[in-house]
Amino acid sequence: MGGTARNGRNGHVPEPRKGTPSPRLEEAEFKRRFLSQFPDRAFDPLAAELDKVASAAWDAYSHHRKSPDTQKAGPGYANPDYELSVDWIKARQAVEEAKRRHDDPAAPPRILLISGSARSEHTCPGEMSKSYRLVQIARQVIAGAGSVEVEVLELDRLSSEYGRHIHPCKACFSTSPALCHWPCSCYPNYSLGQTQDWMNEIYRMWVAAHGVMIVSPVNWYQVSSPIKLMMDRLVCADGGNPDPTLTRGKDAALAKRIEMEGWDYPRHLAGRVFSVVVHGDVEGAENVRRSLSDWMRYMQLVPAGPLAELDRYIGYWKEYAVSHEELDADTDVQGEVRNAAQTLLDAVLATKAGKMIAAGAELEQPRQK
Repeated sequence: MGGTARNGRNGHVPEPRKGTPSPRLEEAEFKRRFLSQFPDRAFDPLAAELDKVASAAWDAYSHHRKSPDTQKAGPGYANPDYELSVDWIKARQAVEEAKRRHDDPAAPPRILLISGSARSEHTCPGEMSKSYRLVQIARQVIAGAGSVEVEVLELDRLSSEYGRHIHPCKACFSTSPALCHWPCSCYPNYSLGQTQDWMNEIYRMWVAAHGVMIVSPVNWYQVSSPIKLMMDRLVCADGGNPDPTLTRGKDAALAKRIEMEGWDYPRHLAGRVFSVVVHGDVEGAENVRRSLSDWMRYMQLVPAGPLAELDRYIGYWKEYAVSHEELDADTDVQGEVRNAAQTLLDAVLATKAGKMIAAGAELEQPRQK
């Protein structure tokens, strides 16, 4: 990683800006928040034990023990003796294994289907989402190919499954791409209780896939909140640093210096093909479809074809209560989703066989950022 200083800055390295109010809690408030997780009367007999656990949690918080379990990075890193989080090492190993599988010419093609709605019959809405139904239509098409593996990511589990989280992006990239590690090293942060982050599994899914289809509803002119959380956390896949020892973990000043010396913005998901299906009720479907498409193009994923990008209204201006019935009746949109899936499948098979050409893919861009 590295090169010449960019933009003729003659060695200038900006200092990290400081000055926002501290979010640190006093012990009493920390313990109050910690114990507020246990209001169920079933915990009443365990009050003394919970107080001890709260004290241990305070000790971890007050001493900033983000990653209590570490080991030396070892060979292949800029600083082999640097202590890396064991959680991050496992995540990196999973990503590397997924990449080997993706790059293996003998391995079958794999397509990742993403159901982006937060709605599920297993939580407050009491009903499945239309996104899930459209993903199942796409799945049937791809499964018909026989030799293609399909993985489905149901983002509604964020709202319905215990212990499922996608924690928000902390925007390390905006300080410097060298500070944004691939895969993300911001989580888990045990001292802050930011655990059980789903993204380490999701990174593996994206890396292993030869093709990706995202199906999203329109939520207030935007993608759903689960999709946006995933998108933001995938920033490390587009220019992120695969070696945290370069920046001694999260040393912002060092990361800025490394970037100013020259950064090559590695595109960790480049070359995968994609499809986007967006469905709305009233407004915004075209803009959401375009934003998803633009995002993946920027990461140098390749559009599968015109029929693979779809924005449609289901039950336009009808009561929300009948939206599933409207989807039942809309055989045209069902057919269009089948076409999108078939287009993605065709593009994946062509790419895997070396027959799909993305013109300009080998050109060096004059600027990366």
